[in-house]
Amino acid sequence: MTNSLESISLIATYSAMAVYTLAFILFTVDLAGRAVADGQSKPTRWLRSAMAVLVIGFVIHFGAVITRGISAHRVPWANMYEFGLTATLVLVGVFLGINIWRDVRFVGAFVSGFAILALGIVAVNFYVAVSPLPPALQNYWLVIHVCVAVLGTGFFATGAALSASQLFQQSREEGKLQTRSWRFLSAFPSSETLEALAYRIVVIGFVFWTFTVIAGAIWAERAWGRYWGWDTKEVWSFIIWTLFAGYIHARATRGWRGRPAAILSLVGFGAVLFNYGIVNVFFKGLHAYSGL
Repeated sequence: MTNSLESISLIATYSAMAVYTLAFILFTVDLAGRAVADGQSKPTRWLRSAMAVLVIGFVIHFGAVITRGISAHRVPWANMYEFGLTATLVLVGVFLGINIWRDVRFVGAFVSGFAILALGIVAVNFYVAVSPLPPALQNYWLVIHVCVAVLGTGFFATGAALSASQLFQQSREEGKLQTRSWRFLSAFPSSETLEALAYRIVVIGFVFWTFTVIAGAIWAERAWGRYWGWDTKEVWSFIIWTLFAGYIHARATRGWRGRPAAILSLVGFGAVLFNYGIVNVFFKGLHAYSGL
């Protein structure tokens, strides 16, 4: 039964990738159509179809996470594959949830494209069979610590997509990117609006990441008898916290606006990716939980 559910989870993962790919194509066709139509802002049937397909992909993806957890008899985020699988689900979920509050469908191509890339990498390079948890992970703090880390990562990724859009839009507003292929940007909000939205989303992610660091310290004390030990993973988690704290502080009190703020936001998310994809694999320590 366990092996069967594990296989179903993997099939659902690849199925979600296929559906996300279709959504990405539809989002891209919508943007291409806006470029031809001088950036018309009215939603097209391509955009509506893309969102519907993305929701279907999200449901399939959710099924992949649930069946993985049931097959493992635990929460499905104990190694790099499971963390990446769940974090990508949260990214898409955050994007869909934000659209209930604010129309951000214009970054759908960024989100779906990143989801495809992330799922492809974790499924091909980081996949491991279901296995029992190491003793250090057999604690309820696994649920708390990793859950808030996954949520923080999802919000940071969405904020990064908006910051990237802001950079493109600002270049257009400065008289650059004026060729026909960039006309779709006229359907995007202003760079100031994109920046404000990215800032709000990053703040939410920062709150989750703060709890990640705190919960990690408490868990470390329970597991290893100290709150801080200069483990590589601990150091990089704190670097990420510092980068986003600097971004929030600089924008709120130092008047950082425009391109510098967006670049710092992207640097922070780059540190998140480095922490996940490089530190976990090449820097072995107490947090060597990749399962590879």
